[in-house]
Amino acid sequence: MKASGVLRVAALALIWGSGFLFIKISLRGFTPVQLTFARLALGAIVLTVIVLASRRRLPAGRRVWLHLIVAALFANAIPYTLFGVAEQTVTSNLAGAINATTPLWTVLFALLFGRHDPLRLAQWAGMVLGFAGALLILSPWQADSAPIGGVLACLGASASSGVSYVYMGRYLTNRGMPPIVLSAAQLIAASGLLALATPFGGLTPPTWRADAVLGLAILGILGTGVAYVINYRIISDDGPVLASTVTYLLPVVAVVLGFAVLDETITVQLVLGVIIVLTGVALTRRKPAEAPNHISAGAKQPT
Repeated sequence: MKASGVLRVAALALIWGSGFLFIKISLRGFTPVQLTFARLALGAIVLTVIVLASRRRLPAGRRVWLHLIVAALFANAIPYTLFGVAEQTVTSNLAGAINATTPLWTVLFALLFGRHDPLRLAQWAGMVLGFAGALLILSPWQADSAPIGGVLACLGASASSGVSYVYMGRYLTNRGMPPIVLSAAQLIAASGLLALATPFGGLTPPTWRADAVLGLAILGILGTGVAYVINYRIISDDGPVLASTVTYLLPVVAVVLGFAVLDETITVQLVLGVIIVLTGVALTRRKPAEAPNHISAGAKQPT
């Protein structure tokens, strides 16, 4: 494990983990649809410039673009918008904590669609443990529990991301195209989807607050653009094992930043729930070396 790889992982965890904070800040001036469209468009511009500068070409062919549109819907358009909707009523640290369940949803949907080998006992235990941790994070039995609408939006966003991993593993990642090319094309498709959604929540005049504009710029340029480049650099230079550790750092960063910047409360249930969820995720990833899965819950996409 090289120091440069560790630094890249730390940078990626900080960028992606802070996404929930910057969503909360961006909502001070923009609607969920507006901020999602802007961050996707900014990210698409960054990656497209990098693709063209490296003399690569965007994908060609109607079938590929149809798959990219579906992937963009489940990986970007739906989850990004839902997290924006959710953080209108729930805290950023709660959203970041619930997002840790994405690898569990990925395994669940992979099983349902026949893209995962049968789980062993330890992996099933991890699934049960992980979702039990999510229940502890939410603590619906408490009088001051988070609003149900925001909670369902967070869970829907995480589940949508899980569907996207399965779909991309089946239809996109085996085409021999560089990941950054696929990512740029996917963000272009996602931007188009959000442009179509603009009449449904995007026509409200924004409030051009400096903090909201800055948060949105960071969210789009860094969190939705540059972060992809760092992620693929980690995978290519340091390996997927080190890249996957970002999954375990994201909720920690989200919880700490929510407390430090927005003065959000850190409860015992939140901390224990995150630990339990991540323990469950770790158990689901344990598999025999001689029987690799068709798909595993890889490193989290940016929120």
